[in-house]
Amino acid sequence: MSLFTGVGVSSGRASGPVARVAEALPEPAATPAPADAAAEARRIRPAAEAVANRLFERAGVVGGEAKAVLETTAAMALDPALLSQAEQLVTNNALPAPRAVHEAANGFADALRNAGGYLAERVRDIHDVRDRVIAELLGATPPGVPDLDRPSVLLARDLAPADTADLDPRLVLALVTEEGGPTSHTAILARALGIPAVVAARGILAAAPVVGVLDGGATGSVETSGEPVRTRAAERGRGVDWNGAGGTADGHAVSIVANVGSAVDARLAVEAGAQGVGLFRTEFCYLGADEEPDVRTQRAAYAEVLSPFEGRPVVVRTLDAGADKPLSFLDMGTEPNPALGVRGLRVCFERPGVLDRQLEAIAGAEQDSGAKVSVMAPMVATADEAAWFADRVRAAGLGRAGVMIEVPAAALTADEVLDAVDFVSVGTNDLAQYVFAADRMSGALAGLNDPWQPALLRLVALIGQAGHRLGKPVGVCGEAASDPLLAGVLAGLGVSSLSMGAAAVPAVGSALAAHPLVAYQKAAEEAKNAPNAARAREAAFATLQ
Repeated sequence: MSLFTGVGVSSGRASGPVARVAEALPEPAATPAPADAAAEARRIRPAAEAVANRLFERAGVVGGEAKAVLETTAAMALDPALLSQAEQLVTNNALPAPRAVHEAANGFADALRNAGGYLAERVRDIHDVRDRVIAELLGATPPGVPDLDRPSVLLARDLAPADTADLDPRLVLALVTEEGGPTSHTAILARALGIPAVVAARGILAAAPVVGVLDGGATGSVETSGEPVRTRAAERGRGVDWNGAGGTADGHAVSIVANVGSAVDARLAVEAGAQGVGLFRTEFCYLGADEEPDVRTQRAAYAEVLSPFEGRPVVVRTLDAGADKPLSFLDMGTEPNPALGVRGLRVCFERPGVLDRQLEAIAGAEQDSGAKVSVMAPMVATADEAAWFADRVRAAGLGRAGVMIEVPAAALTADEVLDAVDFVSVGTNDLAQYVFAADRMSGALAGLNDPWQPALLRLVALIGQAGHRLGKPVGVCGEAASDPLLAGVLAGLGVSSLSMGAAAVPAVGSALAAHPLVAYQKAAEEAKNAPNAARAREAAFATLQ
């Protein structure tokens, strides 16, 4: 037996034979040049359409978040800009079609990676589409989950969301990946499906032969064996039963709301029973724009997302862009360290008109939709910045102004920041990467970005205490909120609203209602005082048994 440690993202224990997920094909060659470039270019769209059709077929037999993931991936395969770029690389650069698709997709992936944050997490999707289309062009077996004829533990370098979306929990005992991170879409879907999962278990692919795996998703430990092991499925318990009222067993209110970034996301959030929206990402309105969208265009786009939440609260985040998330019309130039440069609200200090026009559009969309809108700013570091933003929000006729706390300085001065605004929301994904100086997109650093890290929990506790002293709400809109066990700990730390992807809403709402607030407060105390993330998770789990 060999023991590997990764990051547990969906708890449970299971064992059984291993099924390896096929890896991507080797990078396609750039030679020989096609004899007929026009004919070679014409091969690309039919291949992309075949890939998209298979994904749409899979989407037709599932629902909810899984359906949206598969449909989104299919739409990426048909993206006209991607296909056009690939065709031009064939006709202009005499590249074979597979190589052209490879280079065109990599260019799109680089743009998303440079955009950072939520958008950077879609790079895996682009690579997935790239590899599927290339396999289609080559007549090869596409990467992905094999057809399972018996219950198995899936072992992979990484899993694309489209591979995770429609997994059958009756056949997939557990997921183990060598790469990936705790905030990935795959981690969220694994929790929603009730499949134990460990990511970033480095070195496990080289552990041959691997015949059986015992997975402890709660601790991130994985044992491999060269001998057959007994097949054992995780105990998933009864189905999710949630009445839609966010709160603990003793009636302490905690809002269960959703993160959205499009009209499709909004629809899924409503279907999942979300009480509102804790994070509406507005970047979609600006992507690919050579010029700043005018107020009318923004207003219509925002209203489409807000309309399903008529009469319910929605927190809209203003544009999160800058040198590390380039938009051509901002003309930001280059910086030696863009992740620590002019981004988020900092962009608006020299360009206040961009913010004022967005606030005008948001105010109009609130009128059009009937949603109860609050507005918050990203990348705020000081109370002065928070006050500057709040003044502009109120001048635009919007009632509630808040800020995201994703910079350690803002967490350490939470009292002063909260004094300047009406609420705050903790972006645990970015806060973790700044606290630990660890890029959240790096699989090698996934353990540092584990939201169970005690240092992160202690900062959340400081913010929660400040909110309690000033009588102002403190939310969490990072993916930490999507972990049902951690959600209770966050409530125990003083968090009053939890915002997550739609898939996680029912499970978190149900789990939170299982214990009184005092139990979560005790679990939170144990977790934040633990020596490391694994022990923090174990302590919380033991306390709540």
